[in-house]
Amino acid sequence: MRYWLMKSEPGCFSMEDLKALPESTSPWDGVRNYQARNFMRDDMKIGDRVLFYYSNCDEPGVVGVAEIVSEPYADFTAFDPANQHYDPKSIPEKPIWMMVDVKFIDKFDRVVSLKEIKADDRLSGMELVRKGSRLSVQPVGAAEYGIILKMAGYNEKN
Repeated sequence: MRYWLMKSEPGCFSMEDLKALPESTSPWDGVRNYQARNFMRDDMKIGDRVLFYYSNCDEPGVVGVAEIVSEPYADFTAFDPANQHYDPKSIPEKPIWMMVDVKFIDKFDRVVSLKEIKADDRLSGMELVRKGSRLSVQPVGAAEYGIILKMAGYNEKN
């Protein structure tokens, strides 16, 4: 199993939005960074765990846990001219962008803030705290994943 951090703006797509969907599952669409796409396409596997991270908000931070529940597949939003994630260079016969399906596992009782993460020396190697890093999908080490769960006061059941 691998671990990931995936960013979303709570006003665009929140943990509550994910939980409210049928089977609490949604495609993770709209990734338009090649490195983030490559992580999804080449490295994500069914059963991998995700730290769900809120960005571009008053208190950025990790808010819960999700799970990868599909193999990567073409991001169909890239083919739709009416979609905000449309890319005319990506066509169904030769897609550029990929996505995976993500399933809600649990929401933390509190946000593990970016400020807290940056202040913890054990997390200093995370991609999230690297200067200039803005990846919306990024790998997380098993130890880092465990530390963040402990910071949240969360005991993973699975």
